[in-house]
Amino acid sequence: MTIQAVLIPGDGIGPEVSAAVCRILEAAKADIQWLRHDAGLAAVEGGSKTTLPESTLAAIREHHVALKGPCTTPVGTGFSSVNVALRKTLGLYGAVRPIRSLAGVPTRFENVDLVVVRENTEGLYAGIENEITPGVVTSLKVATELASRRIAEFAFKYANDRGRKKISVFHKANIMKMSDGLFIRCAKEVSQKWIGKIHYEELIIDAACMRLVQDPTRFDVILMENLYGDIVSDLAAGLIGGLGVAPGANFGDEYAVFEAVHGSAPDIAGKGIANPLSLLMSAVMMLNHLAVTRNMPQLKTIGVHIRTAYDRALQDDQKTGDIGGKLSTEQFADAVIQRL
Repeated sequence: MTIQAVLIPGDGIGPEVSAAVCRILEAAKADIQWLRHDAGLAAVEGGSKTTLPESTLAAIREHHVALKGPCTTPVGTGFSSVNVALRKTLGLYGAVRPIRSLAGVPTRFENVDLVVVRENTEGLYAGIENEITPGVVTSLKVATELASRRIAEFAFKYANDRGRKKISVFHKANIMKMSDGLFIRCAKEVSQKWIGKIHYEELIIDAACMRLVQDPTRFDVILMENLYGDIVSDLAAGLIGGLGVAPGANFGDEYAVFEAVHGSAPDIAGKGIANPLSLLMSAVMMLNHLAVTRNMPQLKTIGVHIRTAYDRALQDDQKTGDIGGKLSTEQFADAVIQRL
């Protein structure tokens, strides 16, 4: 059965890495019909008055899933961030960033295998700021029991479905006693349902970050509110080689958007040297999601084949320049396809 999914190629290197990923999925026999829609700078240049056209949103609402390349938000022009708009409009409250060591990408650490789960809708990123008097600005941090409990429920179910055994909540409730206090109270209450299956712990975020860079292997699933999750997810990506080798996804109750987590890199756009691995890994996450939501287990098998193929390519030193290799975007795609 052919699955229809929305493809947002993005800006800068986005179209290049998107094309490479689509070619790999086609070679792996993932029967997906891509419905292309624009967002970001590409949408504005195409005549849209917004970075997230209603036609793009309507397509995601209809098909429930999208693969998104990196998008650029025009600077200083009043346009809103595509990522923020997608999360708010589609209720994508759960950001997931798997962090896994890759054998062909040497770093300071080995055997890293953790998942960062980030609440996506509130906290300081609610964007409520006021200049109460010249030179004095306040930012309002929003925490609700609904969102805190919802992301905790999501994190525990995600962990259980994937055989994870521990959830660590990073917080600063010793200082922000009400907002972060609410977040960890909800997480702890949810954890009671999983006693005996998933171990639960709470760590103050500054000390937790120190432990993370001392020994990332002590962590399994890390649950955080919005700002902390944004920072720690990029920090964790640095442990395995950078944003170019980390996938990402945003989940809601009805929709899911899988995305490259790096930027659009306009300085190398059109040169054919961008690394498509982040978007490819995100596409594998999408296949796993569709395997469950569409009851198509064969898609999970295809995802395993793709993951095995890119692992082998990296082990064989078939890499793009950003991770120590010499291959072009298309040459890396060829190397993966040859190992399917």
